Amino acid sequence: MSWIALLLIGIGTVDFAHSLLDPLKRIRWVPEAIGAVAVIAFGLLSALFGGDLAAVIVIAGITVLWGFLAHPPEGSDANPRPGIPLALLGGTIFVGILLAPVAGEVGGPVAAWAEQAPWVWVESARPEAVLLVFGGLLVQVSTGNVVVQLVLDVAKVANPLDGVDGNNLKGGRLLGPLERLTIFGLGLTGNLAAAGLVVAAKGLIRWPELQSFRGNDGPSINDVTEYFLVGSFVSWMTSLVTLALVIT
Repeated sequence: MSWIALLLIGIGTVDFAHSLLDPLKRIRWVPEAIGAVAVIAFGLLSALFGGDLAAVIVIAGITVLWGFLAHPPEGSDANPRPGIPLALLGGTIFVGILLAPVAGEVGGPVAAWAEQAPWVWVESARPEAVLLVFGGLLVQVSTGNVVVQLVLDVAKVANPLDGVDGNNLKGGRLLGPLERLTIFGLGLTGNLAAAGLVVAAKGLIRWPELQSFRGNDGPSINDVTEYFLVGSFVSWMTSLVTLALVIT
């Protein structure tokens, strides 16, 4: 699973770099280059040489390709072909799972750090799992929002509150990562039931807000609810799929 771990690290790094740099000035190649460097650096620090080094280079290339496909070009508000990056991500993870038995084991400084870490769960876990957790955390912080937006674009579910004063649902871009990190962390500790409570709590908190659109002159409650539900379920699935990759 070391190859999948590097893929998650690379994609998560690209998306995190985009989230930081795009509001300032969108510069192509910079986030993608950062992601590729992260993949190669962690590959070398994990002592993935020989045949694994070729896989590391391929993963770095996929990371760059993801950055260009998943993020719309400058001056465009929506991705013109949102299904392509989703297919790339899903297909690459699927192939990575099939090739997991031939992927090299994590060694080098990463394995040494994992063995000497002060946390019991890190010390007792395989180095591949530690690398997967790190990549999974990056995915929850940054890539989750990108995946949600791509799925909404594929399903042609637009935000009905765009351009409306007091668009409170924009807070989902902040709440989403916090929610995914909570679910991911609880899942790692084996508290999936508690993660279910987080999901239920979000629904209860959002319910009065959704009901406020019933019968008003603005967006209909059906459109707002559809947007909320699709985005929420995709966000939850991102956490759960990443968690499944780690715990297996």
